[in-house]
Amino acid sequence: MKRISISPRYNWKDTAEKQGLIYSTLDDGSPYWDESAYYEFSSKEIDEIERVTYVLHQLYLDAAQHIIDNNLFDKLKIKEPIIQLIKDAWEKEPPALYGRFDLGYDGKNIKLLEYNADTPTSLIEASIIQWYWLQDKFPMYDQFNSIHDKLEAKWADLKPYVDKTVYFAHLDNNEDFMTVAYIAQTAQNAGLTTKFILMSDIGWDNQNKYFVDLDNNRIATVFKLYPYEWLINETFADGFVESSNYTQWIEPVWKMLWSNKAILALLWELNPNHPNLLPTYFDTDKFDGNYVKKPIYSREGANIEIVTDDVIASTDGDYGEEGFVYQQLFELPEFDGNYPVIGSWMIDQDAAGMGIRESNTLITDNRSRFVPHLFK
Repeated sequence: MKRISISPRYNWKDTAEKQGLIYSTLDDGSPYWDESAYYEFSSKEIDEIERVTYVLHQLYLDAAQHIIDNNLFDKLKIKEPIIQLIKDAWEKEPPALYGRFDLGYDGKNIKLLEYNADTPTSLIEASIIQWYWLQDKFPMYDQFNSIHDKLEAKWADLKPYVDKTVYFAHLDNNEDFMTVAYIAQTAQNAGLTTKFILMSDIGWDNQNKYFVDLDNNRIATVFKLYPYEWLINETFADGFVESSNYTQWIEPVWKMLWSNKAILALLWELNPNHPNLLPTYFDTDKFDGNYVKKPIYSREGANIEIVTDDVIASTDGDYGEEGFVYQQLFELPEFDGNYPVIGSWMIDQDAAGMGIRESNTLITDNRSRFVPHLFK
C-alpha cells in the first residue's frame, strides 16, 4: 500500500458535484473529496482485504446467532419489546441491503475497527466518484469496486419481496439525502418505484396500526438512513412494534446487533486471538494503556478517547449513555501526517469494494477526507 501525491483534475469540484457529491468540500472550504493523492495497492493486497471482509461477515453471523441463542441482549443494552422483534426478524430473514466494515491496515495486518451495518455513508464516494476519477486519470488500472452493480442486482433480487413502492426515508441534510437518492436510483434501475420522505414526515395511522406518508398512503416498505437506536426512542416507537407485520424496514431490525459496538467485545470473547480482531472488553482491567474507548452507540467518530499513558486524543458528542467498550489501539499507518482507514463494503452477503477515509489524527470523524484508490 502506497500513498501517492498527484495533481487534482482542473475541474474536480464541478465534476464531483455533477456526479452527486454536492458536499465535495467541508464548511471551511477544504476538500472532503481529496484527489490530491491516491492509495495504490497490489492485486494481492486487494485479494486479502476481500478475503478478510468475508471472514468478518461470517464472524458477525455467528456472533448474532450466539447473542440470540444465549439471550445476551443486556450486553448490548437492548430491551423488550425490541428483543422479540430482533429474534423474529432473524428467523424470517427479511431483506438486508448493505454495510461497511472499517478496517485498519498497515500493509501486513488487517484488523476490524468496527462495523457500520445500519446506516453507513460515504457510499457515493466509494461507488461512483472514485470510479469516474479512475476512468479519467488511470483507465489502465483497476479498482476494488463493484458496489453499483451489486446494489442494482440486489434490488432486482428483492423485487418479489418488497412492496411495489419503496419509500426512502432520510434526515434533512445533504449527505443523507444524496446517499438515499443514490440508493433509490439503483432501486429504480432494477425496476422498482421509489418515493422520498423525511423521517419527520412519517405519520402513524392509529386506527389501522401502520405508518403513512403525507397523503395518508400506507408505507409498506421503507429504506431508512436513520439509526435504530434513535428510531426506537421516537414518539412513534410503539408504532414501530405494533406495525412489525405491516411495515418492512430496510435495514431489518436485527442489524441493531451488528451496528452495536458491544458486539466487538463479544466477537473477541468468541474468537480470542483471531488475526483480524483486536482485543476488546467491557472494562479496562486487561489493558495497560494503549486502548480506544468507544460508546456502544455512536456516529462519525463521536465521543472517542484514545488512551496510552494519558488521553492522547478525544472527540466530543452526545453518545455514551448506554456504556462503552475498550478496544486495543491499532497503530494506523502514517503517510506524511495522514492516517487512512479502509471502509470495506458488503452488499448483502457479497464483498463489493472499498473506500478510504483519512485524517490528520488517529480518530476518523465527520471531517475526515475521502481519498480514491487503485490497484495494479
